[in-house]
Amino acid sequence: MRPTDLAVEHGISTQAVRNYERDGFLPPAERTPSGYRIYTEAHAAALRAFLALVPAYGHATAGRIMNALHRDALDDALTIIDRGHSRLLRDRDTLDAVRTAVGHLTADSKAAPPPSREPGTRTVGELAHRLGVTPATVRSWEEAGILNPARDPATGYRLYDAADIRDAELAHLLRRGGHLLDHIAMVVRQIRTAGGTDALAASLDAWQRRLTAQGLAMLRAATHLDTYLGLLDPTAPEPFTGHRPRPE
Repeated sequence: MRPTDLAVEHGISTQAVRNYERDGFLPPAERTPSGYRIYTEAHAAALRAFLALVPAYGHATAGRIMNALHRDALDDALTIIDRGHSRLLRDRDTLDAVRTAVGHLTADSKAAPPPSREPGTRTVGELAHRLGVTPATVRSWEEAGILNPARDPATGYRLYDAADIRDAELAHLLRRGGHLLDHIAMVVRQIRTAGGTDALAASLDAWQRRLTAQGLAMLRAATHLDTYLGLLDPTAPEPFTGHRPRPE
């Protein structure tokens, strides 16, 4: 095969194919006496595998997987893949936690009577008392980037408005669910970007669809990767399924 034969299948340029070989995403190609590259079905399978890995794990991670395979480090490649699945599972758990937390916050906001004064006048002690935590815990959430309260210009004391209280309540719920502070900070940023819990609740279905699409991309990538591994080492043993043949 020529570079153009591989490129046409995927609608990419021949230079992209050469770049993928240069970066180690494809195995090195042999050359004709005049210097032209000669690609085989193994190169075509490698390209299919790499391009399938990109939507599943990202361009950089897909490249690291292929690099590991081409330096004969299969376990390194599998470890990278395992970490990708672990991150997807964590994202699914986070989505479930956010759904639950948003549900609680929405229910609480409907059930609670209107505040007797402006929420922005809450101090760190008042917010800590509301949540049943220590002021030090609330301050640690600020250090992690979860909260960003204003300061009283006269006293320098922290002042928590309605958005801060919402973020603190969400952090409290997620911490009780075992989530780490840096992960909670990421979720809170998503809520701020969405414009609040109501807007976030409307976007959760789109978040779910993205996770589903990534999971399906991982399945497709696994199929192409398995095909390529078979071409790399056709003598490799079949994977153990947990069932042993009956003795004769």
